[in-house]
Amino acid sequence: MTSAQPPLSPQPPSEARRSLGPFEAIRGLRPAGVLPQVTPIRRLISDLPTSPDPYAAAQAALNPLRERILPGARIAVTAGSRGIHDLVPVVKAAVDWLTAVGAAPFVVPAMGSHGGATADGQLEMLAGLGITSESVGCPVEATMETVVIGTLPDGTPVHHDALAAKADGVLLVNRVKPHTDFRGPIESGVAKVLAIGLGNHKGAAALHAGGIPSLGGAIEAAARMVVAQGKILGGLAILENALERTAAVEFVEPDGIAGPAENALLQRAGSLLGRLPFDELDVLVVDEMGKDKSGAGMDTNVIGRCWVHGIPEFDSPSIAAITVHSLSPASHGNASGLGLADVIPARMLEQIDLQVSYVNALTSGAGGARRSRMPMVMEDDEAAVLAAVTMCGRRDWSELRLARIKDTLSPNELMVTPALLTESAERFDLEITGTARDLTSAGRLRPWSDR
Repeated sequence: MTSAQPPLSPQPPSEARRSLGPFEAIRGLRPAGVLPQVTPIRRLISDLPTSPDPYAAAQAALNPLRERILPGARIAVTAGSRGIHDLVPVVKAAVDWLTAVGAAPFVVPAMGSHGGATADGQLEMLAGLGITSESVGCPVEATMETVVIGTLPDGTPVHHDALAAKADGVLLVNRVKPHTDFRGPIESGVAKVLAIGLGNHKGAAALHAGGIPSLGGAIEAAARMVVAQGKILGGLAILENALERTAAVEFVEPDGIAGPAENALLQRAGSLLGRLPFDELDVLVVDEMGKDKSGAGMDTNVIGRCWVHGIPEFDSPSIAAITVHSLSPASHGNASGLGLADVIPARMLEQIDLQVSYVNALTSGAGGARRSRMPMVMEDDEAAVLAAVTMCGRRDWSELRLARIKDTLSPNELMVTPALLTESAERFDLEITGTARDLTSAGRLRPWSDR
């Protein structure tokens, strides 16, 4: 259809819609228009590096440590980053390996201010990630207490988890990947989990307080300061491919943390990163966001939005409007990063814990707070997408470039409108995997399997 600026067209609410509470005033408020149908497509990716056995790969990577572990040594093993596909087998591999060489390992959360900045909240989050004493075969201990091991040249205190500080050694476990907030020689990886993750709430807040442009340098300096204490055994770095599966597990020696060795892994990780197959979109519909998808709720590298003062924006992709329709259960109400979206349905508000979200957002400073503002709220999924379409300035809706993805961990499986389908049919790296269907039904997004 063709529509310059679709008028608002109040419609009677369906029986399935819940009470909108304080947003009752928007009931029935929806832009007029009929959304084009969408067709499922898949990006074809060949020659992806994939680890056939992440557990075995992690154990093999630890061999350089064999002669350095003293019998009975208490070794803290970190866990906490969300969205790592093989987090449980890699952590269990580390625990089993340490036990086999005579150590007494235990797992500690390394997640800064997450879990509401409480020890119980972080244990709950670890359990949600599958990390329990039963699943990894050792105690899981948590505290928000820290010790200050020094200060950076600008006076920033460097905090370190009190349980890790008392241990005989610390083994870091984390995925290495491009950061969602900044670019630098060291981004997300073993240095970050050491400086921010094991800094707990106080340490994470202190390092973020200087602003995002200085965060990369602060992470590097703080990580090196902790390494200099002599208890960091090294790090197991997990690299994932474009399908979010483990590509490799590598050991980083202590002197390589926040150094050239970690930078080399970051370069490898960047080359493997999954991305949307289109550089320009009018609307991106994201079924679900969450802390298990990305630290920013949605991976900024995928959606092409950083939105942090002082940090340059991405060259691509360029997306006029983004809708998000659900918060993952594994987020435990943490919707930090919600402000990266332009429109959400009202039902999503019921899934958000503002206290948990804002503690995390404010601890993250400029990036977290700015990106946790409230998007436009519409009555249901359909109204949210229609509102997003009005934002893109597309006069002829038959030319609408709209794509739907499940989350930013899955940018290679999409549903697309006819304008993008025509382009897809001409590309060797994309295949059409289904037939056209309506995007919504009775105001809600239709299931992916719904024909």
